[in-house]
Amino acid sequence: MKDSGRGASYTVPCDDYVHVVEFSPFDSGSAASLLAYGGNQYVVVGSCRFQEEDVEVEGVEFTKLRVFHHALRVDCLAWSPESRLDRLPQLIRFCTAAADRNLRLLTSDLQNKHEVKVMEGHSNYINQIVFEPTEGKQIASVSDDHTCRVWDLEGNETTTFRLRSPGVSVCWHPEDIFKLMVAEKKGTIRFYDLVTQQAILSLECGHSPLMSADWCLTNTIKVGAVTGSDWVIWDITRSSYPQEKRPAHVERAGHFRWSRANENLFSTTGCPGKINSQLLVHHLGHPQPVMIGSAVVGAGLSWHRSLPLCVIGGDRKLLFWMTEM
Repeated sequence: MKDSGRGASYTVPCDDYVHVVEFSPFDSGSAASLLAYGGNQYVVVGSCRFQEEDVEVEGVEFTKLRVFHHALRVDCLAWSPESRLDRLPQLIRFCTAAADRNLRLLTSDLQNKHEVKVMEGHSNYINQIVFEPTEGKQIASVSDDHTCRVWDLEGNETTTFRLRSPGVSVCWHPEDIFKLMVAEKKGTIRFYDLVTQQAILSLECGHSPLMSADWCLTNTIKVGAVTGSDWVIWDITRSSYPQEKRPAHVERAGHFRWSRANENLFSTTGCPGKINSQLLVHHLGHPQPVMIGSAVVGAGLSWHRSLPLCVIGGDRKLLFWMTEM
């Protein structure tokens, strides 16, 4: 259904407020994309098809695959590359973080086999989690406790990086499984080598607080972030300081995410908690945002694996914006 009043291209109704929403960035073996969203005590896993992919679909077709009970509100969520719908048994695997400072690894065959493994170790709020993208046998998490931790699927902490301020974002290199990017609130982004456990490169915002950073996985020389109310972009081959910086939001920015369909496209959101949340889509070749969206309340931000389409969560709905390029 179209949702012209709010500016979203498509909406999907939900039963509750959506705190976090993530498209799986991996091929699930199905024509549809996997999508998970988290509310106060549950995670919904579903699959999505859009009319841009299939003319038979009117707008968006969202199929709920399963609702997982989650003891607490979901604060962040990451997909495993092992999640597949084209095998029997099917496999869904994702990891969540909640206010009890624990990670939960959920594995399901969507029938009757469900496992939840609780991973304890962080001593403060967890801000982002990511799976190692080739095999999915490791998980990295960053926290307000000034650490980035790497875990195996048994819940063992295999590596800990001590940070100088709260860790806000963590990204894994798409091909080199030994390289991890960690962004810190005070404005530094470091790249770590997991073999030597040393920092191999660092970037500086020149400004704080850094709220969110992302590594462009289609062109890994590009890194972007939001700091204060601005967005900043680095070319890591050229300088440790940003190549470009622009004001984005009136007040503090919340999220920065690169599109997976176009290396020059990225989106930013204003800080959640405001009455109206702003979503901006930017293109590196354009001085102004190429799309401005707004939601009454918004949380989370994720891009589709192959379409120039992003999603945020809202009050009892998912809001999808298609960028016409």
